[in-house]
Amino acid sequence: MSEQPLNPTTAPAPDSGTADEATPADPPATGSVTGAPVGDTPATDVHTAGPGAEAPAAEAPVTDAPVTDTHAADAPVADSATVHASATGSTAADVPADEAAALRAASFERARRMRQEPRFPGGPAADPAGSHHERRIRSFQPRRSRVTTGQQEALERLWPKWGLDIDGKRVLDLDQLFDGLPVVLEIGFGMGEATAQMAADDPGTGILAVDVHTPGQGNLLGLADRAGSTNVRVANGDAVILLREMLAPETLDGLRVYFPDPWPKARHHKRRLIQPEFLDLVAPVLKPGAIVHCATDWEPYAEQMLEVLTAHPRFENTAADGRYAPRPAFRPLTRFEGQGLDKGHVVHDLLFARV
Repeated sequence: MSEQPLNPTTAPAPDSGTADEATPADPPATGSVTGAPVGDTPATDVHTAGPGAEAPAAEAPVTDAPVTDTHAADAPVADSATVHASATGSTAADVPADEAAALRAASFERARRMRQEPRFPGGPAADPAGSHHERRIRSFQPRRSRVTTGQQEALERLWPKWGLDIDGKRVLDLDQLFDGLPVVLEIGFGMGEATAQMAADDPGTGILAVDVHTPGQGNLLGLADRAGSTNVRVANGDAVILLREMLAPETLDGLRVYFPDPWPKARHHKRRLIQPEFLDLVAPVLKPGAIVHCATDWEPYAEQMLEVLTAHPRFENTAADGRYAPRPAFRPLTRFEGQGLDKGHVVHDLLFARV
């Protein structure tokens, strides 16, 4: 569950640096690709992008042949003036400047519309909250990846039933969405293995899982379907918009943020998800006593999480010594966590109750 999709979003990620540039020599075991940005500071994994936030394509649980995404928006768009000149037998230099500019503008507009179309009709939208036109520091960078035939089939068959886009246009009725089950929000679920296992182990709890990584969304839907779990809903988009505009007060029974992108470079720390402003968004939608559960194998980020959560007046540490908590039995040991442990990383869990 970490940050790198990171998967379709709204405004382009500001600031300098790329995901590759931010990767440490020994990257943490981040399993989430989503995360969400927060105000002027970063915030989700949901949906989060950066070093190791998602599983490399080769490591994803693929049981069928990958399908190359042939979405037209990903293909290079030929210059309209050049195409026009070729069609008329003239050269680009022969096209009047004003006509060439108009043709280029039309070409860019067509490409923009294509990018906003879903990769799979009826599936997750490429830009669900595009109308917001927000420019914020984000904790994830959306990017496209190959989708396997199994993931595509799951998206096309199950998205209409278990998927939703974070468009900021409505307030979700969680009682209706989950048939009255208590609901926890998970921000950033990577390829969904841990989420699917938790859903199967605890069918009496609904999981609203947020991410922006299309292959992971399809994978989680397929895993839940094969396990017979009906208590998972997959939300596509920016978790900040979900928290801020689509959840009613005191409707969540918990929040899970497992292995968000640590953004290890100092200049990227502002992109980290767990920040005071993010907690300001989280607190009102949690019920009193609801647990915020964070986990990371990046020591400096664990210390920041502990500091930020401890300082917030709406949260109280459940650990008797005021530090870290043992890993709860309900949180599975993920493949990414195992990789971090093999490298000598120490995993820290933090459990704070909303007061």
